[in-house]
Amino acid sequence: MYTGIIQALCPVLSLVSKPGLTSFTVEFPQNLLLGLQTGASVAIDGVCFTATLIQDDQVSFDAMQETLQKTTIGVLKQGDVVNIERSAKMGDEIGGHPMSGHVSTMAEIIDVQVSENNKMMTFQVDPAWMRFIFSKGFIGLDGASLTVVDADKEKGTFKIWFIPETLRMTRFGNKQVRDQVNVEIDSQTQVIVETVERVMENKLKKDL
Repeated sequence: MYTGIIQALCPVLSLVSKPGLTSFTVEFPQNLLLGLQTGASVAIDGVCFTATLIQDDQVSFDAMQETLQKTTIGVLKQGDVVNIERSAKMGDEIGGHPMSGHVSTMAEIIDVQVSENNKMMTFQVDPAWMRFIFSKGFIGLDGASLTVVDADKEKGTFKIWFIPETLRMTRFGNKQVRDQVNVEIDSQTQVIVETVERVMENKLKKDL
C-alpha cells in the first residue's frame, strides 16, 4: 500500500529493452535506501514495482509488456525524473489517501494555467471513467494523492490545482499540455459507485 505522498524525484539512469520487458535503473537518495531490499515494493510514477537489484544508490526494476502498454512507463527515457514512494509501513501516517499502485487508465493534460503561487491543469480521460471522478474527491495521478476540482462527466475532464510544494516535489512542476499521466481511481469510490449501480439495476429489473 502507498499513501500518495511523493517522497523524492529521482533520475532514470538507464533502460534496457528486451522482448516483452524493459529493465530500468533509478538513482535513489540515501534516505530512501535505508532498509530497502531486493523484492521490496516501490511506486514509480504511481506504478507498483518490485526492486530487482540494488547496487549502491542504483535500484533496478522490470516492467512487463502490460505495464509498458498501459502506463507512462512505456515512454520513459534515460534522463527522465520519476515520482518515487516507498511502500507504507504499519503505523505510517497516511497524508494522502490509500493507494495500491495499480493504474486504472491514463489521462492527458489538455490545458495548463499558471498564476503567481499556483498551477492549474485540466486532464481528459475516457468518459467511462468519469463515473468514479467527483469534484472534491480523491484521485491518484502519477502516484500523487490529489483533490479533484470541476469534474465534467460529459466532456471527460477534471481540474487539479497544485500548490508550490507539490510542484517542487513531483513531476507536475514540469508537466505540460499533451503529457500523459497515470491515473489510479480511488478504490473506495469505485466500490461504492459500482455497488449503487448494481443495486439500482437490480431494482429496475424487479420493477419491470
